[in-house]
Amino acid sequence: MDETKKRLASCFRLVFPDLPDADIPSASQDTVSAWDSIAAIILVNVIGDEFGIEIDLDQIGDLTSFDKLQAYLQDQKIA
Repeated sequence: MDETKKRLASCFRLVFPDLPDADIPSASQDTVSAWDSIAAIILVNVIGDEFGIEIDLDQIGDLTSFDKLQAYLQDQKIA
């Protein structure tokens, strides 16, 4: 697992402590029952703090999975 994925996984662990590590790479709003609108905002803020970026809250509706968040970070030239 590359460094960005490890850091992103750490963010998921903070927000979703009951989510098994093995399930993090496939995590999405559809598969994680605790991933509601409040958790989405918290997750985006935790990721923003971890990577030193500001994620526009208007994009939260599109950032609905680990993969989509990782792709977003790649687009931001973080990964």
